[in-house]
Amino acid sequence: MTGIQFVTDEKGRKVAVQIDLKKHGAIWEDFWDGLVSESRRKEKGIPYEQYRASRLKRGNPHG
Repeated sequence: MTGIQFVTDEKGRKVAVQIDLKKHGAIWEDFWDGLVSESRRKEKGIPYEQYRASRLKRGNPHG
């Protein structure tokens, strides 16, 4: 596949990957979003009203 290069260690094991973001940027963004989502899976959420009140208190009513 063009635009993808694997980096290997001294034993030939794949340890990293280089991705041409001009060619595969959209796919990378999807992959990254999935990683971020998975990393936050166990975070405790807060009710929207609590979030909204904290935004208003800080003077940022739009988000």
